[in-house]
Amino acid sequence: MAIVAGVDFGTLSVRVSLFDSVKGRLGSATADYPLVRKHEDPDHATQSHADQMAALEKATHAALAAAGVAGDQVEAIALDTTGSTIVPVDANLQPLDDYYVWCDHRSKAEAAQITDTARAEKLEAIQWCGGTYSSEWGWAKLLHWLRNNPSKREQMATAIEHCDLVAAALCGITDPASVPRSICAMGHKWMWNAALGGMPPESFWTKVDPLLKGVRDMIGGRYATSDQIAGHLSESWATRLGLKAGIPIPVGAFDAHWDAIGAGVREGDVVNVVGTSTCIMAICKQPVLIPGLCGVVPGSIHPSFAGIEAGLSACGDIFDAIARRANTPLAELSAAIENYRPGQTGLLRLTWDNGDRTVLVNPELGGITMGWTLVHKAADELFAAIEGTAFHTRIILERMAEYGAPIQRVINGGGIPQKNETLNRVYANVLNKPVLVPETEVTSLGSAIFAFLAAGAFPTVEAAQDALCPKYRVIEPDPKAAAIYDQLFGIYRKLYFTFGMGGTLATLRRLATQG
Repeated sequence: MAIVAGVDFGTLSVRVSLFDSVKGRLGSATADYPLVRKHEDPDHATQSHADQMAALEKATHAALAAAGVAGDQVEAIALDTTGSTIVPVDANLQPLDDYYVWCDHRSKAEAAQITDTARAEKLEAIQWCGGTYSSEWGWAKLLHWLRNNPSKREQMATAIEHCDLVAAALCGITDPASVPRSICAMGHKWMWNAALGGMPPESFWTKVDPLLKGVRDMIGGRYATSDQIAGHLSESWATRLGLKAGIPIPVGAFDAHWDAIGAGVREGDVVNVVGTSTCIMAICKQPVLIPGLCGVVPGSIHPSFAGIEAGLSACGDIFDAIARRANTPLAELSAAIENYRPGQTGLLRLTWDNGDRTVLVNPELGGITMGWTLVHKAADELFAAIEGTAFHTRIILERMAEYGAPIQRVINGGGIPQKNETLNRVYANVLNKPVLVPETEVTSLGSAIFAFLAAGAFPTVEAAQDALCPKYRVIEPDPKAAAIYDQLFGIYRKLYFTFGMGGTLATLRRLATQG
């Protein structure tokens, strides 16, 4: 028997859970931290590293109390975070600024420049992250920071993903050359590819912008999968967290990737981690190039498989925005649509409110709702938005199947499927596949599984999953509903590529920002 801590840093809060290798989850606690948005710049999204570490400290103590566990009983701790959430740091790994959070899209121009240069140079690495570089990813955000913070350029020793900085901080690592680098983060978001020699060459980056001269060599450290140890908990952080010093900390990863592990992903599965956004995760033995996806990276989700990542840039935050505009609690709107039938609203919703992550990889897009009449209500838009996220998910799954990664099982993970049966039903009918929903939540379970591996409690990921992952309840598709959604999807698919590949929405955004 072993007890470990699994930590999950989300967009707005951190959750710490204590798990027993036999009994499962013993107790959990969360602590919030602010996300800085700016009304005048909807692409801005930043957070403070200090705020997040203070929240970790608070949540850890509360979780120990909730679980009735003494800190010296915990044998390992593992941490996942949002991503690509990056920060430039100095020679002591101290942040020079706030994090560029995953949903910060200020680097749209930089991402487009990286994409254009990569295509012109026929850079093979760009193909392994879907053929288009995203403003949600590391290099674009770092270049944006360099262009907008010239006075801090000389202080920068490296830039680092949130998951790697947290692990380094807890281990007491202060040397940039020794920092643990998550293959999950660097492979999907930084074009790092072991088979291609790591990062794209210096000559490529200086063609993107001379400001990047020498930066490639700064992104050093120990690149590793999450079955490897980042380090051991330092005395100072052991005191702050109420844990014992010296316990192992594995190399971190992104929250959605480890949520897929916690949801029991196997080859042939897709896990939709449905939350603020949606991450769509799969694993395969043989890496396959899939245009428009967020990368195919060996070892990223599961150390022994290639990880496939796709997703929607907005999901739960669209539902929240609809409720906020209507000045109505989301729970009330959700209750109102429980008995809606497919297509009954007459609305069709393209859920690009935060841009398109996959397969168009276009941050300039905006949400579209078609079919409005004077009698439509907020509940109607909410139902259409749920249908829209399901249609977009089907676009992605069809792209995966087209390029050799067919899906046999659909697992709806994340927080929303645990409490929204309407969403699960719509997804089953739109995808025309059974949707499996874990009977209990899996947030921070993936972290715990890697903590158990670090502690030596289980020999493999699969052994830990068999012991700890919850069973599923199954939502079967309704043949009549699926037939209606087949018709609607044909319309949706045409509109998705017509509007998504045109310039109208980008023009609207540009005009809105003109003084």
